[in-house]
Amino acid sequence: MISRDVTIKNNVGLHARPATFFIQKANSFKSSIWIEKDDRRVNAKSLLGVLSLGIVKGMSITLYADGADEADAVEGLATLIDTGFNE
Repeated sequence: MISRDVTIKNNVGLHARPATFFIQKANSFKSSIWIEKDDRRVNAKSLLGVLSLGIVKGMSITLYADGADEADAVEGLATLIDTGFNE
């Protein structure tokens, strides 16, 4: 299992459209992937889970991945977040 801390840079955070892009990217990997904010950890492949964290611009979250492509999963999702979902 690997993890990486990232900071949300896009204006609306992980809500609606960006969350959908994030989940689609997460589902492209075979590994189990989670997002952790404060003391809560949710499945990164679940729209309701991701939205329930209420992640907004400037928040730091931790991405976790466990599986055959865990390094690619964390790197790919961190890159998506770092580019601000191309907004």
